[in-house]
Amino acid sequence: MNRVRLHTLDSRPDGDEWIVGRRATGRFVALPEVGKQALDLLDQGLTPAEVGARLRTRTGDDIDVPDFVEALLGLGFVAEVDGRAIDQEPPPAPTLAWIRPRHVRRLLSPVVPVAVALLIAVTVLTRPPVPLDYRTLLWSSHGSAVIALGAGVGWSLLLLHECAHLLTARATGVAGRIRLGTRLQFLVLQTDISGIELAPRRHRLTAYLAGIATNLTAASLAALAAGATTGTPRRVLAAVALLALLPLPFQLLVFMRTDLYFVLQDLTGCRDLFGDGVAYTRYRARRLLPRRGRRTDEPDPSLGLPAHERRAVRGYSVVLVVGTALCLAFFAAVTLPADLTLFARAVVKSGAGPSAWDRLDGITVVVTLGALHALWLRTWWRGRGLRRTPSRPSR
Repeated sequence: MNRVRLHTLDSRPDGDEWIVGRRATGRFVALPEVGKQALDLLDQGLTPAEVGARLRTRTGDDIDVPDFVEALLGLGFVAEVDGRAIDQEPPPAPTLAWIRPRHVRRLLSPVVPVAVALLIAVTVLTRPPVPLDYRTLLWSSHGSAVIALGAGVGWSLLLLHECAHLLTARATGVAGRIRLGTRLQFLVLQTDISGIELAPRRHRLTAYLAGIATNLTAASLAALAAGATTGTPRRVLAAVALLALLPLPFQLLVFMRTDLYFVLQDLTGCRDLFGDGVAYTRYRARRLLPRRGRRTDEPDPSLGLPAHERRAVRGYSVVLVVGTALCLAFFAAVTLPADLTLFARAVVKSGAGPSAWDRLDGITVVVTLGALHALWLRTWWRGRGLRRTPSRPSR
């Protein structure tokens, strides 16, 4: 191996290390200072042997540069070796690819969060007529109208929420993709903004919190508009405001890697809070529940982390266990029995209903529930198949 040509890589300092990666693919690693120097020398066109000699002169240590280059190949950071292009899968197509970073750059302006905060403050101070009560959602005596508004507004806000993540990340140069995913028993729409780790902290936090800010903005505007109207328009706008607020408590479930999870991970300085939390939880479970034939002398995986990460990971593991257990218990005790009962009744109704409308109702429920659960299963299975070992930052 004489020379390598690297893809365009971005980097930023992070304590004693450097975060380096490709925004196009979302792959990134943490490198020590000597690794960053090796990367820069390779990027200047030096051969691995020449890079090793330079680093030996600078540090007095022998650095295995060929092995380093092999690691870069595995990460997809190398474009050519000795003039031959490396066969690599093209990066996944981004969502809304026609939107360029320059189109949405202003979303990163400090004025944006200030404007959102002022709007929320005005809304709270004016106390618009939006009671946080289930009756607000029942704005009409026609159930079909209530359901139609809930579905239309709910899905519209969900798309706006995810587009807010996508566009703020796009402003930093991250491609981003919106796709279906699963969180325990939930089917969710999620935005992959891998590569945002290369952006400055303020931009990272802006991208993580953009969805919540969008919901709060929509709720505030609808609430203020409700205060300026009367009759049915007021009731509809009040319902819209409450529908915008309803998804926000879900963000507190950080054990499911919600928006606030990524904020927590960033503020605690952890590289992979969820992954390290799962590894530590499994280690503790194996120690507490020993099984014949299984090793019990394995090391604590959290001991390899810096002290501040170790504390955060151990604390998060408690939240992870308790939150997951409660969520699955609710599913087993409430959601699953309700779905099975509704499905069983619908099957009976679809075949032996007293009228054509009853049979049609039963068929509709069977098809709807079946389609939703089939979609969840397909999404979960695809997630398992496409899941790859993450490029966890090395130390």
